[in-house]
Amino acid sequence: MTRSKLLNDLKLFIQDAVKDFRLPTALQKGDTEVETRPPEVHKMRLPNSRDAKKVAPYILLQFVNGTDKQPHGKPSDSSAVIRIIYCVYCANEEEGAAHLLNVMDAVRIRLLKRVVVGNQFELDTDAGLDTVIYNEDTAPYYAGEMICTFKLPTIEREVSYDF
Repeated sequence: MTRSKLLNDLKLFIQDAVKDFRLPTALQKGDTEVETRPPEVHKMRLPNSRDAKKVAPYILLQFVNGTDKQPHGKPSDSSAVIRIIYCVYCANEEEGAAHLLNVMDAVRIRLLKRVVVGNQFELDTDAGLDTVIYNEDTAPYYAGEMICTFKLPTIEREVSYDF
């Protein structure tokens, strides 16, 4: 029921959605040819933010904010806003932009088709799923993000006070 559990379950959910992608990686010191792999999925931050260009392609899941409501005499409500950041690499700008869109669409479609993550976190389709592709000229790296809200299992009061 914790937000950390949401991030863990969402990581598994997204890894499954993108497991068949084979995206290029940037040549690193000592590399002789471009390798391809699915995007790595990280929670909250990259292991080392200085390596952001080295680890592309990747997807970063960030908890943005949450709301817990316990109105007196009414059902409780709990939600979490999650930012999903995408970064891909490709020397060909047209292909790189297409890779980014394809990866984002794979996750978007999976979320909208399944709606529930980890058998307990429901995508709030009323809140919407916002998608943005960053338009800055960052070639050969391409990035974008999604903002989505999940309904969380509620935490009920153990003691009720009448004032």
